[in-house]
Amino acid sequence: MGVLNVTPDSFSDGGLFLEPAAAERQALKMQAEGAHLIDVGGESSRPGSFPVSAKEEIRRVKPVLKRLSKKIQIPLSIDTTKYEVACAALDEGVLLVNDICGLRNNRRLAKRIARYQAGVVLMHMRGSPRNMQKNPEYKGVMKGISFFLKSSINLALEAGISKNSILLDPGFGFGKTVDQNLEILSRLEDFLKLRCPLLVGLSRKSFIGSLLSVPAQERLYGSLGAAAVAIQKGAHILRVHDVLPHRHLAELVDCSGRSRED
Repeated sequence: MGVLNVTPDSFSDGGLFLEPAAAERQALKMQAEGAHLIDVGGESSRPGSFPVSAKEEIRRVKPVLKRLSKKIQIPLSIDTTKYEVACAALDEGVLLVNDICGLRNNRRLAKRIARYQAGVVLMHMRGSPRNMQKNPEYKGVMKGISFFLKSSINLALEAGISKNSILLDPGFGFGKTVDQNLEILSRLEDFLKLRCPLLVGLSRKSFIGSLLSVPAQERLYGSLGAAAVAIQKGAHILRVHDVLPHRHLAELVDCSGRSRED
């Protein structure tokens, strides 16, 4: 999954693809590099970020989605928590709604996704982007995330979303300490018990920067290392900024796994 941030303030590429023409070029580049789908977002969810209105978010993403729907051959996803934004995106042909709130913010959203027979990513987040990194404490981080995701799955199913259309994201960096992120990565296979494909967003995350003492733009190698572990632990989809290196990594890890099975 290629990340396309149509925002002025995202943590690693804010402002680079704010203009529709620039966003289109980046989407076509990611498609050429082997992305299987592209996730378009119009609101930053970096730690400490302020929310924007649904009107502003639609203003950012709709022109981009209109362009991409005519040029891109792979599915599009919308990264949003807002009902109005999701509706506008679904009307433009988006096939997946990536909700960092796990359908907790608006129950109408789940019903609209079901109506369009679209897919949904249910992500775990503690608090909101504004406050999620303030003393993130859990009695047990794996237990807490699993309970949250089970509840979100139930919300989706009750709204009529097919179980086959649900993806789960444990939410690396969203209300987690460095040690908690490492525990989630080392035990990622535990979430396979929920019987939904796993999507992971490790690319350029701050915990990688903390471990390696590098800024966001220098976290590719650390991101690749984390992605390799995630694939081996059962991840099905990598949400990434750098498509080509991750595609090569995934192909190599997959080939290694097949070799062991043979």
